[in-house]
Amino acid sequence: MRRPPVRPVLLNRRAVLAGGVAIGTAAGLAACGNSEPPVDENGRVRLRLVVDGPATVDLGGFYQALATGLYEARDLNVQLVRPGFGQDVPRALATGRAELGLVDDGFIPLRLVEEGAPVKAVAAFFQTSPRALISHAPVDSAGPPPPPSAVQVANADRDTLWPWMQARLGYSDDELADHDLDAFLADPRAVMLGHVAREPVHIAAAEGPATTVRLLAEDGFASYGDLLLAPTAFARDNEAALRAFIAASIEGWKDYVNGDPEPAHALIRKALRGRGDETLGAAHDALRAAAIVTGGDPSAGIGTMSEARWQAFFDGAVEAGLAQPELAWRDAWTPLYIPA
Repeated sequence: MRRPPVRPVLLNRRAVLAGGVAIGTAAGLAACGNSEPPVDENGRVRLRLVVDGPATVDLGGFYQALATGLYEARDLNVQLVRPGFGQDVPRALATGRAELGLVDDGFIPLRLVEEGAPVKAVAAFFQTSPRALISHAPVDSAGPPPPPSAVQVANADRDTLWPWMQARLGYSDDELADHDLDAFLADPRAVMLGHVAREPVHIAAAEGPATTVRLLAEDGFASYGDLLLAPTAFARDNEAALRAFIAASIEGWKDYVNGDPEPAHALIRKALRGRGDETLGAAHDALRAAAIVTGGDPSAGIGTMSEARWQAFFDGAVEAGLAQPELAWRDAWTPLYIPA
């Protein structure tokens, strides 16, 4: 595909959007100081993990660790919390609403480095990003597929993944459309930026048309997923608790992917307040089939991160105009707390 030149306006637009929270987030995280998490009545260290989104299979390993007592066995009292009105994960960390945070990809850690916020990614529970391009399965496989009539992208992705897709895949703003499942189903040439374990699963459950799913990782999107963020001071002063949390979460993810996921699903249904989710099983299977947690590489353990992968992700962000080449990207992450 053609590769259009990077347009400075994308970087400027992103800088304006991020600038409104830069001072508050960086100052708030710096003010966290030598904070220590409280201890409950049973002597367990309480750790709150802030997650920006509803209970889904993206949190399956954490719920599995909760349900099977893996945190409790390490003297941890772990709670999953939401950011709260008007906040996101970095703001929640800055305001002390949580000790740890979970974000979808590496763009937020890079943004925090840009802002000078003392927080790092300390583990990656998805070795492959679950973000994917979803299209209708071709009726006739002979010859190349026709160009898309529209590329549906949610608002939350328009300042990160969309510029990356333009730089790497050659899409143009003329093709950009709202994320709308009904419109996607009605247009056989539409393409949707989604999640490997969400939209295709819901379409199949509704007996919709067959879809083709292509992970962005197949086109060079090198970001990890389910990245764990920890303020630098908290990680330094609570190293044992942080290491214990990561170790128990890794065990939870291993059990969720390879064992019976029902303990986690029971807690997810409870978190959904009785609404239930009939697609949980299929979503779990899709996550496993795509090797999202393990990355399909037996030599790369769950939770691990490498400098080579971060370098590749950063280079892609620079190519898309989402980071300056001189940004100290190595400050965005550390492998220090990941179990050997």
